[in-house]
Amino acid sequence: MISRKDYSMLRVMTFNANGIRSAGKKGFWNWFEKQDADILCVQELKAQQKDIPEAYQNIPGYTAWFQCAQKPGYSGCGLWSRAEPEHVQIGFGVPEFDVEGRYVRADFERVSIICAYFPSGTSGPERQEAKYRFLDAFEQHMDALVTQGRQVLVCADVNIAHREIDLANWKGNLKHTGFLPQERAWLTTCFEKRGWTDVFRKLDPRPGQYTWWSQRGRAREKNVGWRIDYEIATEQLALSACQARVYRDEKFSDHAPLTIDYEGRWL
Repeated sequence: MISRKDYSMLRVMTFNANGIRSAGKKGFWNWFEKQDADILCVQELKAQQKDIPEAYQNIPGYTAWFQCAQKPGYSGCGLWSRAEPEHVQIGFGVPEFDVEGRYVRADFERVSIICAYFPSGTSGPERQEAKYRFLDAFEQHMDALVTQGRQVLVCADVNIAHREIDLANWKGNLKHTGFLPQERAWLTTCFEKRGWTDVFRKLDPRPGQYTWWSQRGRAREKNVGWRIDYEIATEQLALSACQARVYRDEKFSDHAPLTIDYEGRWL
């Protein structure tokens, strides 16, 4: 990573914890405290706020906001920030998904940063249809934000691999949720055609760069993975991105943290 002493920058990390308490026990917070991040977005808390340890809620130097699912042990998002935002939005106004704890947004003077957790669709046709409803609602929400003239950064487990390069076994997953044509087309239509940028892919065009691995078949060891965790930015912010890293050296979750640096004083 570039030293923070080199020049002014914004460092944003996104991470699906697959249980914030579990990730903490595996050393995530000890590692995080050394990363010098300005913003941390965590998906899949799998906890009610009262059950999140105080030490995780009150990281020295940061303020945190949460949207937890009504269902215990399910979903949930959290956003930690060094800088104080002008406004924080919990949920994006769609009751079906707000009760599942899928959205926290912090609005700063120059940029809005969103922590979002998209439905996976893996548990059957009903959840796949819910996923499509989420995609439609989220796209409308993004349009409304951009009409305000704001720079926006979406930090999310999108549960979609966009292109063949974004998963190891793409031929075997053409009919599986997470790589369905309709899902992949949504990523292109919702973001790329509106001038948004998949920031990691802009900075790192190499194959074999994944953020999630199945817990079965030694998938992580063999690097048979999927890239489903993203930072997606509007044009001006994306142009300032200068370095990205997926941290795989330690296993805090079935996902790996993604960190991207943006040049300039954005907060």
